Amino acid sequence: MRQRRLLPLNALRAFEATARLGRVTAAAEELGVTHGAISRQISQLEKVLGVELLAGSRNQPRLSGAGSLLAADVTLAL
Repeated sequence: MRQRRLLPLNALRAFEATARLGRVTAAAEELGVTHGAISRQISQLEKVLGVELLAGSRNQPRLSGAGSLLAADVTLAL
């Protein structure tokens, strides 16, 4: 039987907050963690999914195409 891999919940929360707020720093403040923790969680999620979710500069990330699709679904789910 093929085993389904679950997505890491903390990484989904970090990504959703970043997508909704538009800034990693704002997401970190909302979730009560550091900027680095948010960045690591999003990197982990990108690695698990095999796609880039955020593009642009570190200070002003923007959602990639895949990131836009995922953000809408994750926001609804959370």
